[in-house]
Amino acid sequence: MTTRNRPQLLTLACLGTALLLTACTSPSPEAGRPNTAPPSTIPSTAAPTSSGTGAPPSAPPTSAPTRPATSEGLTLAAAETFIRYYVDLLNYASATGDIQPVLNASESGCRHCKDYTNYVKQVNAANGGLSGDYWERVKDVPDLFRGESGRLGGYALVTIGAYTSKDSPSAKPVTSTVRTYKREFTLSPQRGSWVMYEMELVAQ
Repeated sequence: MTTRNRPQLLTLACLGTALLLTACTSPSPEAGRPNTAPPSTIPSTAAPTSSGTGAPPSAPPTSAPTRPATSEGLTLAAAETFIRYYVDLLNYASATGDIQPVLNASESGCRHCKDYTNYVKQVNAANGGLSGDYWERVKDVPDLFRGESGRLGGYALVTIGAYTSKDSPSAKPVTSTVRTYKREFTLSPQRGSWVMYEMELVAQ
């Protein structure tokens, strides 16, 4: 996923693979400029949020981020807020190894969500597998696309700082530098709100 020794992910629909968003439409007129007031991620008391500039916590957070009320529903604004919240969940998982909140916000068939969580369950900051500025920060969510399947695709621009990772206590550390990525994603509706259908992190 990143250079954190993670498994490679597949390219997503409307961004390369027709499987996820079949019969993709052109961008909605309000794509990237959501159809309600611009959302803002509600800060978690447990850790910095993806929209913030703070570094990863020096100690593992004690609780997962809370889903913002503005991410509920199936609007474009809700989708953007959900993506920012989902990145908060990824950061929480990387910090603690607690993967259940990510899985709860993902479809059960999201294979690459499982690849991510399987990795950070074994390699995370709490057990010494990650150190440094591994926090993922959302800079913008510039494009969202609705598909005829009812799914929604797009990407977020994110940055990740300099950090080291190692797959086991005896493994040689791997150093990663500050980089910018596109987090490509497809969302699907579930019980009236968005969940992660598939995702990929692509270096820029």
